[in-house]
Amino acid sequence: MITAAQSAPQALYRDRLAARANTLVLLWTAAGWLASFVLMGAHGVLLNAAGVLLCAHTMVLAAYLIHEAAHQTLFALPQANRRVGEAMNFVAGSCYASFERIRHMHIRHHLDRADLTCFDFKGLMQRHPGLRRTLQILEWAYIPATELLMHLQVIWRPFAHRSRRRHLPRAAGMLLLRGALLALLGLWSLKALLLYLLALLLQLHVLNFFDAFHHSFEQYFVEPEQPVPLHGRDRAYEQRNTYSNLISRRHPWLNLLTLNFGYHNAHHQRPSVAWYRLPAVHRDLYGEHALSVLPLPELLSTWYRNRVRRVIADDYGVPGAGPRRADDFVGAHGVSFLTVV
Repeated sequence: MITAAQSAPQALYRDRLAARANTLVLLWTAAGWLASFVLMGAHGVLLNAAGVLLCAHTMVLAAYLIHEAAHQTLFALPQANRRVGEAMNFVAGSCYASFERIRHMHIRHHLDRADLTCFDFKGLMQRHPGLRRTLQILEWAYIPATELLMHLQVIWRPFAHRSRRRHLPRAAGMLLLRGALLALLGLWSLKALLLYLLALLLQLHVLNFFDAFHHSFEQYFVEPEQPVPLHGRDRAYEQRNTYSNLISRRHPWLNLLTLNFGYHNAHHQRPSVAWYRLPAVHRDLYGEHALSVLPLPELLSTWYRNRVRRVIADDYGVPGAGPRRADDFVGAHGVSFLTVV
């Protein structure tokens, strides 16, 4: 017998705050992304510059919305999280891997308390010194070459490796679809196409900057289901080796530019908490002056100074104590939840 409670449809959102916050950010991301192409194709340098920044910003938001959907924090219904996660996957430009593959590896990152990557990019560079030098030269020139490599491998490995052949229809289909859309964009406005590619590079820089300094975890190159030993990586280890890189402590609203992703200690302590509640959870857990919060100017400095070294660094380094404590924090490549699949 089906009861009234069982037959009643489940609400799409968990509560009113979720409905307001998530509806607004999804509308802004989708509408802003589409509007950015109009701006990038318009006449006028200021409009073009605004279009590039809007496109990069909405693609960054799309990436972090994938992260929220992976933790099932956007909607009460799992299928709604999956569908919106797939839509944001397309906007973010990472749709060559399915949302479920991205979600699986990211949840493993939380459970194993490690950075797990299915593609051994460091081994590839060790086997091919010319590739390593090329990446280092490009990174010196502020081109996010290592992150580009990580995105490209998601496309080429299903073509090149038999073990990844089951992912070939997805990768090939998305390659054809996005290639056709880019060709149409170029036919409409070559300028808009070139500016879109610039926006992609800016997006990769932003995502890598925040990903690079969230953890000093161990990094493993694994198959998706391959277990890794915990080696004492308990909850205390997780918090000791997790850092929060806020855009601003004085003006918390600025952290909305990255959907509060910088409150990373709070996120790892309570992964099921939605993005709009993280600042309050951070204050409750750590107070106003948590040592795990690394100042943005210090991270920008170490990101700049270590941009070449980071390409092949054996470990991420760790923050020190006192002023300029981020100087020895080299940071990581190849840890984006979009590309570790």
